[in-house]
Amino acid sequence: MSRSYFFTLLLLVSLIGCQKQEATPPAEKQPQAKQEEKSKLVEPAEKSKSEKQSKKTPKPAPIEPVEYVNPLTEQQIAAGWINLFDAQSLFGWRPQNEVNWAVQDHQLTASEGPIGLLLTKVRFADFELVLDFKLSKGGNSGIFIRCAKNPSNPKVDCYEINLADKHPEGYLTGSFVGLHKFEPGKPTADGKWHQLKITANKNSFSVLIDGKISTEFKDERENWLRGGLIGLQKNSGEIAFRNIRLKPLSQTDLFNGKDLTGWREVPGSKSKFEVVDGTIHVTNGAGFLETEKTFENFMLQFQAKTHAAELNSGLFFRAIEGTEKAPSNGYEVQIHNGIKNDDRNKPNNAGTGAIFRRVEARRVVSSDNKWCTITLIADGPHISTWVDGYQVVDWKDTRKPHENPRKGMRLEAGHLSLQGHDPTTDLSFRNFKISPLP
Repeated sequence: MSRSYFFTLLLLVSLIGCQKQEATPPAEKQPQAKQEEKSKLVEPAEKSKSEKQSKKTPKPAPIEPVEYVNPLTEQQIAAGWINLFDAQSLFGWRPQNEVNWAVQDHQLTASEGPIGLLLTKVRFADFELVLDFKLSKGGNSGIFIRCAKNPSNPKVDCYEINLADKHPEGYLTGSFVGLHKFEPGKPTADGKWHQLKITANKNSFSVLIDGKISTEFKDERENWLRGGLIGLQKNSGEIAFRNIRLKPLSQTDLFNGKDLTGWREVPGSKSKFEVVDGTIHVTNGAGFLETEKTFENFMLQFQAKTHAAELNSGLFFRAIEGTEKAPSNGYEVQIHNGIKNDDRNKPNNAGTGAIFRRVEARRVVSSDNKWCTITLIADGPHISTWVDGYQVVDWKDTRKPHENPRKGMRLEAGHLSLQGHDPTTDLSFRNFKISPLP
């Protein structure tokens, strides 16, 4: 073989190898790129057809830990109050447009940009909403309740409780724009802090300003709004909000504290479910106790207590009816208080309030051997949880629809189910209260 022929052959082999390497990208990099694209905290952009059909669960991006702030008292937590603002971030909120929403000194602030809203990512129906606001002199703002994602008409798409000392049509602070006028009798756009309490109960509403000045309004229209998002408005001037908290109303009890009426054991359960001192006491496992009724979109609150360190349990929802072969096909709100390296921002096993196998709790708020209050909102594909009034999960299921939530997104109604995890299980549950989201 001549030397020139030998080098020509080497060149050909090298070129063929390069072509093969460019034509076949590494197998591990493609799924990773898709995961990163789907893990945005803000509402994601429209996905391609291939992404929408992906069977893999999009893994949310790690959430930057923030300082833990929870101004609620133990009595408020037990009464069902939750924080809508963590005093450190916009977690759980969606800006409507380019308003300069920011967090400063435990306050939500805005001063520049177009007229726009900061909206919750899940809906609420009947509730008490309390917050503090500070509006610059001559400014204009508002609180939107039962609001559509992109409202354009305050008489049709939402209820707007105005914040303004002057309005061309006379809808001053406390008024329902386009529906009900109110004269508060004193300025509220004065650069000072004021408290606003809004009660929405069916089609009856009340507004209380600084604990003294109040107005009431009843929407007698046939198409009164049953539920929707909560929005904070930046219109004109500088606006700041703080201490934003909510308590659900119109709740139905799921447990009577005396017996297991309305509940049933899933066939094949090894767990022991019994009523002890007004609680559902669960020992041993594996096993499940499920509701006889099914629920689709709802706000659920209940209390749980582990009786030893790092016990594992959960509440399943939108679950398929349990059988001996398939006892627990549903979404799962995890109950596990373990942490890594004494850091509550690092759950040891997803963390209480997590949607197990889908998204971890951003903080383990609860502790073993103590009662905690868990709040769950299942609103279409969007799921949020709070533990002791602090929001730990804000997650949207973008998987392909499937009857079984373990395999895909399920929007249909399903059972609630309590889990006995293993032979070490020893937990108590009480105060199950649910309200549907229309």
